[in-house]
Amino acid sequence: MIDEEICPADAWKVRETRLETGLLAQMESVFALANGYLGLRGNLDEGEPHEISGTYLNSFYEKRPLPYPEGGYGYPEQGQTVVNVTDGKIIRLMVNDEQFHVGRGVLRSHERVLDLRTGLLRRDVEWESPAGRRVRVRSERLVSFTQRAVAAIRYEVEAIDQPVRITLQSCLAADEEQVKVSEDPRVAAALKDPLVAVEQDGEQHGAVLLHRTRRSGLLLAAGMDHVVDAPGDLEEETDVRPDWARTTLVTVLRPGERLRLVKFLGYGWSADRSPDALRDQVAAVLNGARYAGWDGLVAAQREYLDDFWDAADVEIDGDPALQQAVRFGLFHVLQAGARAERRPIPGKGLTGPGYDGHAFWDTEGYVLPLLMYTAPRAAADALRWRHSILPYARERAGTLGLSGAAFPWRTLGGQECSAYWPAGTAALHLNAVIARAVDRYRLVTGDTALEREGGLEILVETARLWVSHGHHDAYGVWHVDGVTGPDEYSAVADDNVFTNLMAARNLRAAAAACERHPDLARRLGVRPEEPAAWLGCAEAVHVPYDERLGVHPQSEGFTRYAPWHFPDEHPGEPLMMLAPYFQLYRRQVCKQADLLLAMHWCADDFTADQKARNVDYYERITVRDSSLSACTQAVMCAEVGHLELAHDYAWEAAMVDLRDLHGNTRDGLHVASLAGAWSAIVEGFGGLRELDHGPAVLALDPRLPSGITRLRFNLRHSGVRLQVEVDHETVRVSVRDGADARLTIRLYDEQAEVTVVEAVTRPIVPLKPLLPAPPQPPGYAPRRR
Repeated sequence: MIDEEICPADAWKVRETRLETGLLAQMESVFALANGYLGLRGNLDEGEPHEISGTYLNSFYEKRPLPYPEGGYGYPEQGQTVVNVTDGKIIRLMVNDEQFHVGRGVLRSHERVLDLRTGLLRRDVEWESPAGRRVRVRSERLVSFTQRAVAAIRYEVEAIDQPVRITLQSCLAADEEQVKVSEDPRVAAALKDPLVAVEQDGEQHGAVLLHRTRRSGLLLAAGMDHVVDAPGDLEEETDVRPDWARTTLVTVLRPGERLRLVKFLGYGWSADRSPDALRDQVAAVLNGARYAGWDGLVAAQREYLDDFWDAADVEIDGDPALQQAVRFGLFHVLQAGARAERRPIPGKGLTGPGYDGHAFWDTEGYVLPLLMYTAPRAAADALRWRHSILPYARERAGTLGLSGAAFPWRTLGGQECSAYWPAGTAALHLNAVIARAVDRYRLVTGDTALEREGGLEILVETARLWVSHGHHDAYGVWHVDGVTGPDEYSAVADDNVFTNLMAARNLRAAAAACERHPDLARRLGVRPEEPAAWLGCAEAVHVPYDERLGVHPQSEGFTRYAPWHFPDEHPGEPLMMLAPYFQLYRRQVCKQADLLLAMHWCADDFTADQKARNVDYYERITVRDSSLSACTQAVMCAEVGHLELAHDYAWEAAMVDLRDLHGNTRDGLHVASLAGAWSAIVEGFGGLRELDHGPAVLALDPRLPSGITRLRFNLRHSGVRLQVEVDHETVRVSVRDGADARLTIRLYDEQAEVTVVEAVTRPIVPLKPLLPAPPQPPGYAPRRR
C-alpha cells in the first residue's frame, strides 16, 4: 500500500518523497503520462530497475487465440492485447566508468513530482557512485496534449564536487519483454516478440525505427531527436540496429557544470499506410517538436491545462487527501481521453497492460459523463469511435440471433474479446449504457451534430436489439430475461432492474431522436411502426418489487435466494478468490452496486422511500470487489442522507490508486473509478442530476458531510461555464461566461435562471434520513479516512 509518508497530500501535486523499490510498479502507474493517443508509464529515466516497462499507442494491439476448455457456438476466437511498443524513455548515465543505478552506490536523495497544473513529471536525484563521484540528475517529462504524437524529456546532469566524465546513452528499444497476461502457452507464444523489424533510418541527432506486429499486421514507427547543451567539448554518435537505436554523448563536467539534453519522441501507427508514409509522418512529428522546442511544448501544455482546469476544477476544504485525489483523478481521466480521437478509452487508459488494454462499458458509464462536463470534444470523439465499430456490433447481434447491434463487452479493435460469456455476452446492459451516453451528451452539451453524425444510428440499432431480445408475457408485461446486470456475482438472471430500466430509457431515447430527425430516421430504414413499438415495450417494462420486504430485488427472485454467510477467516478478501462462482451466483451477495446504480442513473423511477429502503438492504450485502462500486454507493448514500458514510465511500473511490486499495494499481490505473470519484463529489455532495424533460435539464440538490467545510466545482453545460459553491449554510450558482450567457436550473425543488449578472444563492435544505446508516458485511466496511 502507498502510504501518506511516501505520497503526502498536496493540493496540486503528487510527490514521491523517497524511492521504495517494493512500490516501483504502483508508482510507474501513478506517474504515467498520456494524452489518449500515446502513453508512457512512469519508469525511471535509466530504464532499470523497473517492474512493467510500458509505452502504449491507443488501439495498437496484437491478436492472440482465446483458449476454451470446451468451445461453443458464437464464442469469440481471437483476443486482442495491447503491445508495449518501442520505448523511447530510456536515458542511461555513466559517471566515469560507473553506470548510474539506484541500487548501487549511494542514493543521497530522490524525489519525483507530478504537477497536475503543468502536466510535467519532474525527478530530482543526488547520487554518489561506488568510486565516490557525486552528481545531481534532474529530469522533466511530458506527453503533449497539443502535439498528439509527441513526448519530450529534458535531462540534466550536474557535477557536484569533482570533475567527472559523463556519458549519456539515449535509446529507442523495441525488443523489451512483454508482460505475461496468461498462463496459457498459446497466449505467451502470441505475445513473444510481437514486433518484427521493417526498416531503420539514422539521422544526424537521432533515428526512426519501423516495426510490424506479427499477427495483427499493424505498422509502427517510433523516432527520437535531440538538442544538446554542453559547457565544453562534446562527442556525439548515433548507432542504429533493427530493434534499437542509441545516441551517445560524452563530455567532461567540472563541479557546478551541467550537461543538458532535450529528447523529442515521435510515434505513429497505421493498419493500411506504407512504411515510407509512416516514416515521413514521424519525421515530420519530430521536426514539429523540435521547432516548438522544450519551452514551447511546456508553455502549450500549461495553456491547455489552464483551460481544462478552468472548466473542470473541484475545490474541497477540510479533506486535503480527498482534494489531491479528486484532482489526480480528473488529470488522469483527461490523459485517458483528451486526444483519443475516435479511438477507445481503455479501462486502464494508457497507464498499464491491465485488462489487456481493453475498453469496457465503464467508459460510457463513468468516464464520459465527466468528460461531457469538462472536455466535451473528447466525449464526442469517444462516441464517434463507438459508431465506427457499429458494423462489428451488428455482426455480433446476428451471431447471437438478435436484431440491431450488440456492442462488445471488451475490445480494442471493435470485435468481442471476452472469453467468458456469462459476464460478457449476457451483459447486454452495456448497449443501453452506450445509448444513455449518446442521449446525455446532447442534454449536457446542447450539441445535436453528434446525434445526426452517428448517435441516432446507435440509438436505433440498440433499440432494435432490446425489442428482439425482450418479450411480452400473456398479460402484456415486457420482460428482459437471461441477462447479467452490473453485479458480476449474479449471472444470467431474469428481469434485472438496472437492465430493464436502462433498456426502457434506451427505447424512449431512440423514439424521441427519430421524432427529432424524421428525415434521417427514414434514411436509416426506421419503419413508421417501430418507434411506437419501442415506446410500447418501455411503458410495459417489468420492474420487480418485493412487497413483503419493501425493496426491489436486484433481479426477479433475488430476495428469495439464500443469504451469503461471511466467514470469519479472510475478512475483506475478494469473494471470487474464496468461493466458486457457482456458489456466488445463487446467493444474496453483490460484487458491486447494481440496484443502487439503477437508482443513481434512473432516479425518477424510484420514490425517496424506496431509495432509502433499497440502500439499507443492499449496503448489508455488497462487498465492493469491483472498483466501480464505491462511487455509486457514495452518491446514493448522500442522496438518502447518510453523508458521513458517503464521505468514506468517496474517499475510497478517489484513493483507489493513490493508496493502491485494491492491490492491482501495478497493472495500471482504474480510470472509471477515478472518474467515479468526481461523480461521488459532484453528484453525491453537489447533488448534480440531469433531467430528461422540462425547461431545466440541470438539477442540483447539494449537502455536505461534516468533514468537508466547503465545496466548489466548475463545469460546462450547454456551452456555458458554470460554478457551484456549497458550504454548510448556503449554495451559490453562478455563470462565468459573456453578458448574454444564461442557464435555467432546478435548485432543490425550485426553478431558477442563472446569468453572469445575477448568481443564484439559496440556503441549504437539510435532509433527515428516513433510516439509520446501515452496516456493511463483516470485513467489508469502506476504507476509513
